[in-house]
Amino acid sequence: RTGEGKTLVSTLPVYLNALSSKGVHVVTVNDYLAGRDASWMGPIYEFLGLSVGVIRSQQDYADKQAAYQADITYGTNNEFGFDYLRDNMAFSVEQKVQRTLNYAVVDEVDSILIDEARTPLIISGAVEDSSRQYQQINTIIPRLERGEEPENKEEAPTGHFLVNEKNRSVELT
Repeated sequence: RTGEGKTLVSTLPVYLNALSSKGVHVVTVNDYLAGRDASWMGPIYEFLGLSVGVIRSQQDYADKQAAYQADITYGTNNEFGFDYLRDNMAFSVEQKVQRTLNYAVVDEVDSILIDEARTPLIISGAVEDSSRQYQQINTIIPRLERGEEPENKEEAPTGHFLVNEKNRSVELT
């Protein structure tokens, strides 16, 4: 049903959860609704001291990263999903656009979870032949020693690499 005021009422939990400064996603079914809802509800949030961003398909990296840094970010389920997948494929934290996931309000949840659930999010692309590189690195990796972060930050870490399991990354030392 439309016109019942669900979008307006959703400002209450969105605002409350955005006060933590951890970010809130408002998920809509298309770019038009994301932009419209952000322009309709944005002035309310901005009056209350919060920032609002919108993510759209074909948006450049800097604009998308800035939108995710806002207290409240509007976007489609597909954009949030693809950005999540791309962030998990990123080689460094600087290449990621999303913040740590905190809270989301899903507008038109029936459409997104039932109708859209049949469409998988898949990232694909051309693959270059890198088997020679893998063979080379596989001769080096067994000789590397896992290091530890020193308690005194002024000291150098031990070993050849550090593992950050929280960020799922490895850093050469």
